Amino acid sequence: MANPTDRKQIQLSEKELQFRTLAQNGRYFFTVNIESPAYFFKIDKKTLSYKVVFQDTVKTAFYDAFRFINPHLGLAFSDPSDDLRLRLVLTDGNKKWMKICPAGLPVLVDGEAAFAASNTNISSAGKYIWMATGGKKSRIFRTQRNLVKWQVFDTPFVQGTSSQGIYSIDFYDEKKGIAAGGDYTRQNENTDNIATTSDGGETWQIQASGVNAGYITCVKYRPGSRGEEVVAVGDRHVSFSRDGGRTWTKLSDERDLYTAGWLDAHTLVLAGKNRILRMKIE
Repeated sequence: MANPTDRKQIQLSEKELQFRTLAQNGRYFFTVNIESPAYFFKIDKKTLSYKVVFQDTVKTAFYDAFRFINPHLGLAFSDPSDDLRLRLVLTDGNKKWMKICPAGLPVLVDGEAAFAASNTNISSAGKYIWMATGGKKSRIFRTQRNLVKWQVFDTPFVQGTSSQGIYSIDFYDEKKGIAAGGDYTRQNENTDNIATTSDGGETWQIQASGVNAGYITCVKYRPGSRGEEVVAVGDRHVSFSRDGGRTWTKLSDERDLYTAGWLDAHTLVLAGKNRILRMKIE
């Protein structure tokens, strides 16, 4: 573990920007602020030098997630423009940035968007990329890595208001996936807020409805578990499933945690309000 005094901080802007995303490839970190104008920052991991490499000035810009599908394909996902189409930005991780033209992208329902709670409403495995929405409708958008053909799948998830829907997705492989969320304004409610798929996101089955710890901001499969072990993080709990999401055990009542990632099969890192935690799971 690094010495707690061995830290460096950088200030990306003198403006009061809020950040909910973090992506990386081999050499760089990338982040983009929520709200418009959206500034895309590229940060050198070794030197921590940084620069703005792209801007989105559309008034509706609100970037919910940013993820590298591979070292040469990064994808950022924003709330839609006035035309209600998906709004995406691509990068090759080096010099090329491209705002995807709305033509050909799926149209959202008025009131359908995404949540920036944990930077995990984008997932990828094998040849597929998935994105999840919430609000008026909570759906799954699937494409292959060329981003040419899109499929849209309805879900049985809780939905209908601006605070409801899928907040996080993860796929273990091309077939097996899990979605989690709920309603952040009613965090104890636990109905229809966890679902799994075994056909690549085409159909979803509700799991643990009424018998889980409530609202979830982030869900992650444990590496090497064949998709049977999953961690879920909410503002008021950390929970764990050993049967693919069908049943859950609460591990902690820690509050104000929003996102998580596995360093390895036994080490989980969690982040939230003003802190980062490390948890060992045997």
